[in-house]
Amino acid sequence: MTLSHFSAAIFISFLLLTLHHHAESTQPPYSCDSSSNSPYYPFCNTRLPISKRAQDLVSRLTLDEKLAQLVNTAPAIPRLGIPSYQWWSEALHGVADAGFGIRFNGTIKSATSFPQVILTAASFDPNLWYQISKTIGKEARAVYNAGQATGMTFWAPNINVFRDPRWGRGQETAGEDPLMNAKYGVAYVRGLQGDSFEGGKLGERLQASACCKHFTAYDLDHWKGLDRFVYDARVTSQDLADTYQPPFQSCIEQGRASGIMCAYNRVNGVPNCANFNLLTKTARQQWKFDGYITSDCGAVSIIHDEQGYAKTAEDAIADVFRAGMDVECGDYITKHGKSAVSQKKLPISQIDRALQNLFSIRIRLGLLDGNPTKLPFGTIGPDQVCSKQSLQLALEAARDGIVLLKNTNSLLPLPKTNPTIALIGPNANASSKVFLGNYYGRPCNLVTLLQGFEGYAKDTVYHPGCDDGPQCAYAQIEGAVEVAKKVDYVVLVMGLDQSQERESHDREYLGLPGKQEELIKSVARASKRPVVLVLLCGGPVDITSAKFDDKVGGILWAGYPGELGGVALAQVVFGDHNPDWTYTSNNSMKYL
Repeated sequence: MTLSHFSAAIFISFLLLTLHHHAESTQPPYSCDSSSNSPYYPFCNTRLPISKRAQDLVSRLTLDEKLAQLVNTAPAIPRLGIPSYQWWSEALHGVADAGFGIRFNGTIKSATSFPQVILTAASFDPNLWYQISKTIGKEARAVYNAGQATGMTFWAPNINVFRDPRWGRGQETAGEDPLMNAKYGVAYVRGLQGDSFEGGKLGERLQASACCKHFTAYDLDHWKGLDRFVYDARVTSQDLADTYQPPFQSCIEQGRASGIMCAYNRVNGVPNCANFNLLTKTARQQWKFDGYITSDCGAVSIIHDEQGYAKTAEDAIADVFRAGMDVECGDYITKHGKSAVSQKKLPISQIDRALQNLFSIRIRLGLLDGNPTKLPFGTIGPDQVCSKQSLQLALEAARDGIVLLKNTNSLLPLPKTNPTIALIGPNANASSKVFLGNYYGRPCNLVTLLQGFEGYAKDTVYHPGCDDGPQCAYAQIEGAVEVAKKVDYVVLVMGLDQSQERESHDREYLGLPGKQEELIKSVARASKRPVVLVLLCGGPVDITSAKFDDKVGGILWAGYPGELGGVALAQVVFGDHNPDWTYTSNNSMKYL
């Protein structure tokens, strides 16, 4: 039995049977219940414009209540019937419990984990990106409706330009091209928020809220002692306009994002979150942005504590609100906000402006309209999460993003005549931490590459090749060579993982880590036939030696392919799915 398109659908159906949704649902948090005996305020009146409703709510708050709402963990306001709210949730390539707003502890235990963005982007298919984000938004709303979320504002997509190949977070982006990132951002935002693919006229209501990040010129995390918290990007006006800003402009003007996040770093000396020209003059006035602006987590505190841009904590708080920021991820405002007001550095008018933006988003999400199960998006239930359609889309995304880099003498696809296969390498039986990249949630049911290959070749053997994963400081070369000698075909699965590239960690070396290259050469020499090399990584790696090695017949790049990456790679290797490619006379890649 092979995992053809038909049998893959059966396989996905089998996965669905293994998922359990038995826990009792709880009621989602909401306010303005007209059926209760609580006072019915004007901010509950759905016939009023959203701006008027938000204005009425803000006018009823005390100073302490106002200040408490300016951080990501916003407490409840019991006397007005307003529940607590968590602004920080993550959905980079699937609903994740990586922030504080999502809990997989009830009816819903997991969510569809799509391929990491860098792989999905390689499909060059905006409609696919849109369908993925639309599914993520639907699953997010289902989690909320099940009472397992305290927020519906998701801090994605990451549309920074992957300008430096050493950047640890490049995997989260659509790549190095500003236009590509712009198109990806628009598709993602429209899908998540419930807009149509074409755009059209977006209604006021949001399925979920997207937040384009990190605004702006952010492409360094931690490299040789220089980190993102103090980094000052020196950018010319032309480079800012041509490279860094187009994705954000498109995200706002075409995608109509309801949120943006200001980055940690400075640009030409000014912290992004304290930059009036960036947040207000450019985003709000020039691009007509009407959503909310959040800081990255801890970004307000570093303006004083680490960058030394502001003389005091109160000055830092005054700077960010003067610039146009609305909510802080952190607790600096909790600690120093009231002092900033008493010192007359933070005007109440700026606080009210920020709260107006924040409560407008919560109203647009339907969270102040009474019981949300009776409202648009309110009937999306647990059956919409990890559905057959969602899993099929995850499989399609992984298949369509995989890139063929080499195929000498048409080595690929491998025959389906039940050959003996050896999967060798530190990523050959990778766990979720490798397959899913970063910012991942609990997958519905991860399929490893070994499991995928066993659907085609029962006689599939596995050898890790390295003792310590992709770091491969200690290689088991002799054992791997012995395995390679005994089988018909060898597939080497190498690359990186989050120990090599991640948030707060940039790379200093673009080659394969440790003894991976030595392992490839040794196994390739011992193999009966040329080997297939599969690379799992977000950032680029130098594989010059493999490219020119006649014993390496095929090379595939598969990014971090998500929970069904094992099925997708098996289908590609055995020819049940063919990437869109042809060859020129000199055997180089030519994309269709």
